[in-house]
Amino acid sequence: MTTTGAIDSSYYLDSQSKRTPSSTLDKDDFLQILMVQLQNQDPTSPMDDSKFVDQMTSFTTLEQVMNMSEAVEYMAGNSSIMSPVLEYSHMIDKNVTYNEYDVDTGEITDTITSKVTAVTQQGGYAVLELENGKSIFADAVTKVSNK
Repeated sequence: MTTTGAIDSSYYLDSQSKRTPSSTLDKDDFLQILMVQLQNQDPTSPMDDSKFVDQMTSFTTLEQVMNMSEAVEYMAGNSSIMSPVLEYSHMIDKNVTYNEYDVDTGEITDTITSKVTAVTQQGGYAVLELENGKSIFADAVTKVSNK
């Protein structure tokens, strides 16, 4: 009578590495599945050309949608840090009205209207350069008009 040796513990199922399934399928996963499918197809009955073209079209569409999604996310992320110059550039050639204040009392001394000739940036804030030679912060404007 012969006896068999102990079973190597590396053959046990619980010793196998566990894979965590993903709920998303990215373009690399899709291409990998397609390649495995092509490698394992029956040589006597290869994949129909139209099915192959359909799958490649699906892959291309998936890739384009993912690229658009990344571009939209990038644009959305950067829109919150838009330059004040770009944000207020539409005010060039518009007339703006603003108040001048007494330094000591803080009371309004004058209300002035002038045309915006340029927009600059100072300390992260938009500064409107006016036709009358003055510069004011955009948040000082009380009225915007075409005339």
